[in-house]
Amino acid sequence: MTKVLTIIILSLFSITTYGQTQMHSIDELVNNTDSGWPLVKEWIDSAKNKVEILPVDTNKAKDALYKTQVTTRSPMGAVVYMTGGLLVDNGWIRILGSGSDKLRRSLPEWNKGKGFKNFGQPTPYLLIADDAMGGFFILNGGGLGSDLGKVYYLAPDNLEYEPLDLTYTDFLNFCFNNNLDEFYKDYRWTNWKIDLAKLKSDQVFNFFPYLWTEQGKDINKASKKEVPIEEHYRLTLEFRKKLGFDMQK
Repeated sequence: MTKVLTIIILSLFSITTYGQTQMHSIDELVNNTDSGWPLVKEWIDSAKNKVEILPVDTNKAKDALYKTQVTTRSPMGAVVYMTGGLLVDNGWIRILGSGSDKLRRSLPEWNKGKGFKNFGQPTPYLLIADDAMGGFFILNGGGLGSDLGKVYYLAPDNLEYEPLDLTYTDFLNFCFNNNLDEFYKDYRWTNWKIDLAKLKSDQVFNFFPYLWTEQGKDINKASKKEVPIEEHYRLTLEFRKKLGFDMQK
């Protein structure tokens, strides 16, 4: 586990600095002798929560890995290169890979225009996953705090970047094995499973009253509709700005 953690930190460091050096070629990033995928696949196979591996398109995978600039020795690189993404708990959590029909966003394309403007630039953070209720899991590249390589949760119920004290590896194991009913205990409404089955993986539920308002604390009393996740992300940042939070761009 120490070896894996070291790889993650080094990989993330390369993400934050590759804008200052030449980008690595796909041949340099693909490690066929020491891939992180067998380990990730082992975690998935033994997971307590349901994990769906989305099919991968080889060309899209190569493109996504090159744009992400992470080696396949790392779990993140393995997920990007070997999967179209991962759907956890019937799609409640969507972990980004190289994109697929069910989850069209690839990790690098989803982050373009958010953490960075162009591929090859340093990025202060990476959006690595999101959930059906509109929360975002974000890997800190230095823009969210001094805990480089740790995951934050941009929570829809308070619009705060909440530090989870998890590396990317820890986050995967959190998704695979944590009690998600407990983590989301106040935000799984009656019949949420039925509603979730109708939701596309590039959409989220938008609630009104908003979950971060006093009137929105009881999710069962809130109305909801499906909205594109891009729309919801932009709206979340706009509300943060209006409410006086420090913005991360």
